[in-house]
Amino acid sequence: MNPLISNLHPYPFQKLAELLQNVEPAQDKELIKLTIGEPQHDAPQSVLDELQNTLSAVRKYPSTKGEVSLRKAISNWACNRFTLNSLDPETEVLPVTGTREALFAIVQTLVGSKENGTVISPNPFYQIYEGAAILAGASLEFLPCDDTNNYQVDYRSVSDDVWSRCEIVFVCSPNNPAGTVTPLEDYRFLIDQAKKFDFTIVSDECYSEIYFGTDKPLGLLEACVELGNDRYEHCLIFQSLSKRSNLPGLRSGFVAGDATLLKPFLLYRTYQGCAMPNHHQAASIVAWGDEQHVQTNRDIYQRKFDAVLNILKPVMKVMKPEAGFYLWPKIPMGDEEFCVKLYEEEAVLVLPGSYLGREINSTNPGSNHVRLALVAEEELCTEAAERIRNFMTRNFPLNELEQLN
Repeated sequence: MNPLISNLHPYPFQKLAELLQNVEPAQDKELIKLTIGEPQHDAPQSVLDELQNTLSAVRKYPSTKGEVSLRKAISNWACNRFTLNSLDPETEVLPVTGTREALFAIVQTLVGSKENGTVISPNPFYQIYEGAAILAGASLEFLPCDDTNNYQVDYRSVSDDVWSRCEIVFVCSPNNPAGTVTPLEDYRFLIDQAKKFDFTIVSDECYSEIYFGTDKPLGLLEACVELGNDRYEHCLIFQSLSKRSNLPGLRSGFVAGDATLLKPFLLYRTYQGCAMPNHHQAASIVAWGDEQHVQTNRDIYQRKFDAVLNILKPVMKVMKPEAGFYLWPKIPMGDEEFCVKLYEEEAVLVLPGSYLGREINSTNPGSNHVRLALVAEEELCTEAAERIRNFMTRNFPLNELEQLN
């Protein structure tokens, strides 16, 4: 057995199940789960119809590279969304079966050329970043993303020694769980460092289409164009239909950017054997070509966030995210204890923030936070918020609550 497997950490939801193994939720209330970021809104009917109409395509092996029609649809969408001058569907776009497997696979492709190779990750983080680095034999450098820096990552705190060993920097923008968006100046710094020290910026942008108002989150390739990096050197973005189009089960996304990086990644994937099924490709073309259902989706999230924050802000230190569908409140007690007591008293299930982070220098930046995924229908989300409000007012003195915001 690969000895590195023993270094993998339990997944957050496994830890949560163990935490609650002998705990019973309040029996007089229906259980409401705000833990997993799995969209519950309706999938677009046009995509479901295309999926049904193209089922006969299962008789043909799919291409790892994807059909040219899908790559063109992706290129058109990305150029329109991020105001790109061009994105070559032949060399700068690669369909993938969801960003989760692709984020894992890109690390196996790009890590290994430097002695003591290092992967830099935000902390808290999406656990695939860590697991992929561990199994690639890389060291991990975690950068805190906490309220001391408005939940932004301070990339300028990294030493030149670490940069020289760096092979990949993971950027999550909009961030999971804080919902912050990486600004242009941070991308400028990272691109300059990538050129100087020869590493790849891997930008996980799967939440980019869930935003509020008219300010679209800045993407890495968009930043490249603004900064004169028209060939997207050292830069890759990872996008998905899971959140944008409420299609988590379709397992459809793409990687785009530096053609010199995508060429070996395609070779790796040819051996890995994870080509997107042909009928999923056909359905994906329909999804990438339609923005109306995406706007409808954003409108639903807008209403939910407004309603939930109106209930929670008087009793919690919580802010509306720049984008994404999570709330990341800071709480006045241990996050595991909060989770257990809320489950016992109000039958609401949330994720302890410390499960999404790692303790570095005796500090876990996820501690004293919980993650709330507002993916259920509005009625359930507001009911959960009202129960959390009741829990807070019952368990904490009024003067403490008044000082939170």
